[in-house]
Amino acid sequence: MSRTLILDLDGTLVDSVPDLAAALNRLMAARALPPFGIEQVTAMVGDGARALVERAFAAHGLDPDAPALAEFLADYAANAARETRPYPGVETTLQTLAARGWRLAICTNKPEAPARTLLAALGLDGFFTAVGGGDSFPVRKPNPAHLLATLHAAGGTPSRTVMAGDHHNDIAAATGAGIPSIFAAWGYGTPAMSSGAAVTAYRFPELARIVERLVAA
Repeated sequence: MSRTLILDLDGTLVDSVPDLAAALNRLMAARALPPFGIEQVTAMVGDGARALVERAFAAHGLDPDAPALAEFLADYAANAARETRPYPGVETTLQTLAARGWRLAICTNKPEAPARTLLAALGLDGFFTAVGGGDSFPVRKPNPAHLLATLHAAGGTPSRTVMAGDHHNDIAAATGAGIPSIFAAWGYGTPAMSSGAAVTAYRFPELARIVERLVAA
């Protein structure tokens, strides 16, 4: 049975906050609301687009208006790869893992369509056998069923799988699914979010070594 590495997307595989912030600030500007800085948006990321929009409006003491989420998603989908880039070493590390026979999959709370669009724009889509978005299944991280459904779509099994992510949602989903996890310290999460992870990694290329320790060939 092949081994599987499931990766979070934003803050783990790619640094997407610049484009998320730009789309969010265009949404705010259309409503004559003040913009957010990169650090503010970074703190809001991790629970999907709806939560991001809700947090942005809440920061201004408001609830989102009815069209806000759809407007944000349409804008972001059209501009998701303007400044977003993979973290250093991503492509070569994925190539190494694929050459060793690892299956690769994405489990993200970002909606599936923009996730796939972003992966394609960055030339990374060919590495992944499955993409489980925040709207792909009835549940999403931290619910372990999101991770398990993505794993099933990838053709993997929990006993031969590792999860890597930068958010407590990733670690909680992996723990609930009985899958060892790696906390991606280079991402958007805080050190406290690493609680429960089997290992903390500080650069993406470290994953190629760590996963071999967690699931032997």
